[in-house]
Amino acid sequence: MLAKRHIYSFKTRLGFIKDIFAIQILSLLFMADHLLKNVLYSVLDLATVLDGFTAADTFKTSLDLAKQSETLGYTRYWFAEHHNMAGVASSATAVLIGYIAGNTNNIRVGSGGIMLPNHAPLIVAEQFGTLASLYPNRIDLGLGRAPGTDQVTAMAIRGENFNAAHSFPRDIEKLQQLFSASNNRASVRAMPGEGLDIPIWILGSSTDSARLAAEKGLPYAFASHFAPTYFEQAISIYRNNFKPSAFLQEPYVMACVNVVAADTDAEAERLSSSVKRMFLGVITGKRELLKPAVDNINVYWDQLEKEAVEQMLYYSFIGSGNTIKENLETFVAKYGINEIMSTSHIYDHQAKLHSNKIFAGLFG
Repeated sequence: MLAKRHIYSFKTRLGFIKDIFAIQILSLLFMADHLLKNVLYSVLDLATVLDGFTAADTFKTSLDLAKQSETLGYTRYWFAEHHNMAGVASSATAVLIGYIAGNTNNIRVGSGGIMLPNHAPLIVAEQFGTLASLYPNRIDLGLGRAPGTDQVTAMAIRGENFNAAHSFPRDIEKLQQLFSASNNRASVRAMPGEGLDIPIWILGSSTDSARLAAEKGLPYAFASHFAPTYFEQAISIYRNNFKPSAFLQEPYVMACVNVVAADTDAEAERLSSSVKRMFLGVITGKRELLKPAVDNINVYWDQLEKEAVEQMLYYSFIGSGNTIKENLETFVAKYGINEIMSTSHIYDHQAKLHSNKIFAGLFG
């Protein structure tokens, strides 16, 4: 009788353990299924010029993408400042922000980013103060330390001050002062700009930017779409050293990633040949306008070049919706990402719109 009681007790405990295990599995599946629903999703646009088209054509397709993104629930639409680069038409970043904001209704529009060494803080404050006055509560100001170009072009932009990256922290403080309502008695004021709530983001691809964002208590956007090397280390430094501020109480991480989505993995891989050839041009110093997709990209690179491109594109999500969702959930869970910003260098505009729609659907 005692033996039977022990057997029964063991079976009961075993059943209980199985039930607990099953509940844990179901809980994990539920969390995975709902993980992306708590993550914001946004777009980074370099205004990429396609082979056979012009910058004017690019601006039209950018507006088309922005309008679709707004309809699909994307949070932000940012432009990146670059200069003297074949295939990139986003050099006049503030102008494009106004163009998109003026032709959309709700989506936030901003810079990802303004390369602050290229500009006097007062000019940036006035430009973004104007934008924020025209489009209240919709303008973001992402700031980067790099010039967004080569040294010769940087010198052409700022003359003898071309190496102004060392003053980046001080220039951010100047911007914050110019935006502050308490600056109303200063001899130099941003009009418009003063007293306006314009969120400032720190952009970066290194650990230095992470420390700066943490020190100032600002949201941090990492350029993992082209500079993956320090991503893990940078966001760890940012979180561990974050100091709450009047702007942000807890660390906030945005990761920018490459996205090429299609109905099948094979089609997505084919479409991704355009961005791979683009990065090949960066590596070899032979930048070109964005090329159409090809069936066999291996004819364009050798093994070392392939490995270099794939390393730069390490944080890329290429495939069908199901494939991307699985990989993206793992990425978000591993690094605790608050927001994903996608950038898609797809030659065919309809395929790009379709990719944008598939990606948005993963967060619903």
